[in-house]
Amino acid sequence: MTLMGKTIEETYQKKTPKEHILLRPDTYIGAIDKDVQQMYVWDDEKKKVVCKSVSYVPGLYKIFDEILVNAADNKMRDPKMNILRVDISKEQNQISIFNNGSGIPVKIHAKENVYVPELIFGHLLTGSNYDDNEKKITGGRNGYGAKLCNIFSTEFIVETADKSVKKKYYQRFTKNMDNTEEPIIERYTGEEFTKITFKPDLKRFKMAELEDDIISLLKKRVYDMCGTLKSVNVYLNGELLPVKNFKEYIKLYLHNEEQVVHSIVNGRWEVGFAVSEDQFNQVSFVNSISTSKGGTHVNHVMDQLIDPITEAIKKKDKSLDVKPIHIKNNIFIFINCLIENPAFDSQTKENLTLKVSSFGSKCLPIESFVKDIIKNTPLVEKIVSFSRAKQSAQLKKTDGTKTSRLSGIPKLEDANLAGTKRSQECTLILTEGDSAKTLAVAGLSVVGRDLYGVFPLRGKLLNVREANHKQIMDNSEISSIKKILGLQHGRIYEDTSTLRYGHIMIMTDQDHDGSHIKGLIINFLDHFFPSLLKIKNFLLEFITPIIRATKKGVTQDFFTIPEYEKFKAENEGWAIKYYKGLGTSTSKDAKAVFFRSSKAC
Repeated sequence: MTLMGKTIEETYQKKTPKEHILLRPDTYIGAIDKDVQQMYVWDDEKKKVVCKSVSYVPGLYKIFDEILVNAADNKMRDPKMNILRVDISKEQNQISIFNNGSGIPVKIHAKENVYVPELIFGHLLTGSNYDDNEKKITGGRNGYGAKLCNIFSTEFIVETADKSVKKKYYQRFTKNMDNTEEPIIERYTGEEFTKITFKPDLKRFKMAELEDDIISLLKKRVYDMCGTLKSVNVYLNGELLPVKNFKEYIKLYLHNEEQVVHSIVNGRWEVGFAVSEDQFNQVSFVNSISTSKGGTHVNHVMDQLIDPITEAIKKKDKSLDVKPIHIKNNIFIFINCLIENPAFDSQTKENLTLKVSSFGSKCLPIESFVKDIIKNTPLVEKIVSFSRAKQSAQLKKTDGTKTSRLSGIPKLEDANLAGTKRSQECTLILTEGDSAKTLAVAGLSVVGRDLYGVFPLRGKLLNVREANHKQIMDNSEISSIKKILGLQHGRIYEDTSTLRYGHIMIMTDQDHDGSHIKGLIINFLDHFFPSLLKIKNFLLEFITPIIRATKKGVTQDFFTIPEYEKFKAENEGWAIKYYKGLGTSTSKDAKAVFFRSSKAC
């Protein structure tokens, strides 16, 4: 006895492959318990594919899909195939899938001594996809496929025809492939075909009947065939489906069909695009297999879209810091491709894992497709608008308010009455560095500190038109100016009643650098608060002389060289002092010209 009270034989068991499949179905067909997921399904009333929460059994969905993909594979083997019929009967718990084109050889396999149809549908690990040196663009690969459907069905019927021997083949399997009836073979002179009819073993799927949710999923997969198979008439329950190509198929998902961008890139790649309403969405197919979880083929296409779309957004607004995920979340991509010998992460084949280098082809050229997306859809405008709104919300976090007390801003000399009832009378002096601040503070001894505040700029203010969002958010001077003035992002100002100051006075050197700094301040206001520049005398300039002439206690200031040259030609005996910048001025000079030298910009 073992420690668990079981015999050696009970503890260690050998199972046949079929027993293992029934015992551990998750490995082969997925879960056999109901799962609730958001999935794309067919809506009979809307005549659309819709995304909704459905309760379904993944394993049942998969065994249907195996037979459907087998039928689709036949189109690759025989281009003359042009009919696919699917019938789903809830009342009879029966599904049948028919395709014309090449049938299955109605011949006895010399090595296995059974008819080929019985071999490939009734014996595990058999099939035609085992030669890895052969580049195939079909869905089958591991030799399970249709046998899994047989194993999980109470009844499974194979019908096919072989013109080469003028025979039609019929064989019935029952009880989860336990019982194999002798095939019925008849003389036949018609066209070749293959038809599979099966009754799912609902007890194994813990179901009483084929429920509406699973039927809506199966119907959606039939519509998939309309999009992925070229020149094939697809019938569902006797009705010819109206969708004739992948572009028409894409429109089944969309409310606004006019904004679809579609391209047949080459013989193996077909792509479609629409703007997503909420998040990244993809509908993709590899050799008619629905890769609901995407994979390397989806990444391959998306990688070619992100950079040019990012560039187009930057052309619209270079300040936007748009990450690839922001672009991706606005994309609904559709892909129909043929991949050589595809590899997936599991037998359920929902996620392609094959490396791009092994695809056998690439989704190229794709440039015109991308240009159409940028030019003919609202994608770029939507991302720009969203990003601007998001950035505005972030910039609002650095807003100021009208408050009489303000702390935490280094080097600010705040006006005593800033933020009070008399705030509109107050003027904030923005100086070019600390030396200019010293002069401005000296000047306050003349005009007082009640109505004048001083804040020094560290060199040149950030060029907000050229900067990205992160640079603006991280710039302490921009944030400080907003807080000192009480500026609120996005607000349109008709007056200064809601601000802490009613005026800004720029105090810079009368040289190239000083003019540049003044321009950057105006640029900041014009970019974020253009309405302020329309308010009379909101923006002032502190004008310092570049030359001062004195004679017998009389002082004459000159603010331009031509002005001085004219004076010099007409007057003699004056002592001349040149001011190279604010640093040349003394506190006495500042007091003398402080208020007299200001004027509206």
